[in-house]
Amino acid sequence: MNVHLESTTDAASPSMTTAAAAGKICSRLVYRHTWPIRIMHWVNVVALSIMFFSGLQIFNAHPSLYWGNRSDPGKEILSLDARRDANGQLVGVTRLGRHEFITTGVLGVSDGPDSTPRVRGFPSWLTVPGSRWLAMGRQWHFFFAWIFVLNGLCYLGYSIAKKHLQRDLIPTRADWRGIGRSIVDHLKFKHPHGAEALRYNILQRLAYLVVIFVFGIGVVLMGLAMSPRLDAVLSPLVEAVGGRQSARTIHFIIAWGFVAFVLIHVFEVLISGAFNQLRGMITGWYKVDLTPPADTVAADAEKDHD
Repeated sequence: MNVHLESTTDAASPSMTTAAAAGKICSRLVYRHTWPIRIMHWVNVVALSIMFFSGLQIFNAHPSLYWGNRSDPGKEILSLDARRDANGQLVGVTRLGRHEFITTGVLGVSDGPDSTPRVRGFPSWLTVPGSRWLAMGRQWHFFFAWIFVLNGLCYLGYSIAKKHLQRDLIPTRADWRGIGRSIVDHLKFKHPHGAEALRYNILQRLAYLVVIFVFGIGVVLMGLAMSPRLDAVLSPLVEAVGGRQSARTIHFIIAWGFVAFVLIHVFEVLISGAFNQLRGMITGWYKVDLTPPADTVAADAEKDHD
């Protein structure tokens, strides 16, 4: 997902500062996200979503992963398969290496539109544009893949030109020194207040850098490496990752890496103030609470007492 922070910190007025120091509720709106960042963020949300769901439909055509250049039976790393039990009922089976799991109803076997169990890697409700429409699924996937690439290039160009990448994403020495504290705060679900809330911490910076430069670039390169038509151009890349089937496996893993990032991202949005976060990404305006947290007020009071 595109990084979407471009913060501007305005100096608080004396009355605001006094109110905050007194522990009174005081807040102000800050124009946090410029319109190009907001547009690129939501374009990416749509593109990644459709790429993921159409990608699962493509995967269903051969729901197995391999390593190397060949897809030999019995050599699967991951397989979403089905078999019949003693009563003749379809049973979904997920095989991961030598381990086997019964996943009927979710993976391998799931209900079709008529509620009849059918052999299918991922269930139909996770695939677009249709459960059996492979050709259109490929067209949707490639079309939105190009939107994803072009949007990503626009984002990188804009971020470099506006110093957003250098200022807001690349960790500073102070960020690295505070990584331990940042980990503890995240585990305790503690979030910064005031002007500090406008700045990414070290974990956020590292997460966004990985998503942009590892997941983003990696998923595109592995997608290209799977194409037989690009062998002449990308043969060194295909060989470097171990073969076309290896590229497909890496592509699949990165796609689920995006899912993990999005789930964590949405969770953080929800627990840190969903309305305020969404307003910032829709309108650009983000409310900053100038009232210091209770523990900060107590600490300052104790310091003044000493």
